[in-house]
Amino acid sequence: MLDNPRTPRVRAVAKLANRAARSETGLFLLEGPQSVSEALNFRPDLVVELFVTPTALERHPEIAQVAEEVGADLEFVTEQVLETMADTVTPQGFIAVCRQFPTSVKDIFAGEPKLIAILEEVRDPGNAGTIIRAADAAGADAVILTGRSVDLYNPKVVRSSTGSIFHLPVAVSATLSDVRERARFAGLQIFAADVKGTDLLAARTEGLLVAPTAWLFGNEARGLTDEDLAVVDRTITVPIYGHAESMNLATAASVCLYESAFAQRS
Repeated sequence: MLDNPRTPRVRAVAKLANRAARSETGLFLLEGPQSVSEALNFRPDLVVELFVTPTALERHPEIAQVAEEVGADLEFVTEQVLETMADTVTPQGFIAVCRQFPTSVKDIFAGEPKLIAILEEVRDPGNAGTIIRAADAAGADAVILTGRSVDLYNPKVVRSSTGSIFHLPVAVSATLSDVRERARFAGLQIFAADVKGTDLLAARTEGLLVAPTAWLFGNEARGLTDEDLAVVDRTITVPIYGHAESMNLATAASVCLYESAFAQRS
């Protein structure tokens, strides 16, 4: 039982909440039973350390079974130690330390993708994680975060994805110009989601969403620049039929990705 929250080992795990420590070590923090379970089931090779409180393991004995099957060692810790390690106030009894595993942009487009989400200067970690989760749910082939977007391994991004980062390729630190060139070379049309665009319903009616598509999503406050919009194939807006002033970026992205998924599977 690891019971001293002041030990160097505990502090080293807690430091992974900071980007500098993640960059230096190549590791990241995973919190909660759902995310830990997804890591063990889909990418157990990435799990370096796995910590759990006895109470949490009683609530989720299936995680212990999977850990044993994949050869991951569980280490018991006290509630105080877990709280010290965690980025959240309520880590729900499970924390894992994992190796970072970004996919290259080159490999993503080599796989002949049909649906991709590109995040350009998306800074809110909750939005980024939720878009990754939505892309996963919609059956997208990959997500690409440009270098101007939030760090993929930010604990809030990881939590918001609820394990989806282990399900589909995610590239990081790309330049938007490089991604655009590769997308076009791979035969994907590029649609930008922006309030300046034409109605999404019109794009659906015209049958434009059937073709392989890379959706481009911009900054939460500023959207995409005029220069970005000038070089995409079409700019699309999600219409608001009620009285809402605007739509959350992750919500709008989910709608766009699912509209493409519906069209491509129809």
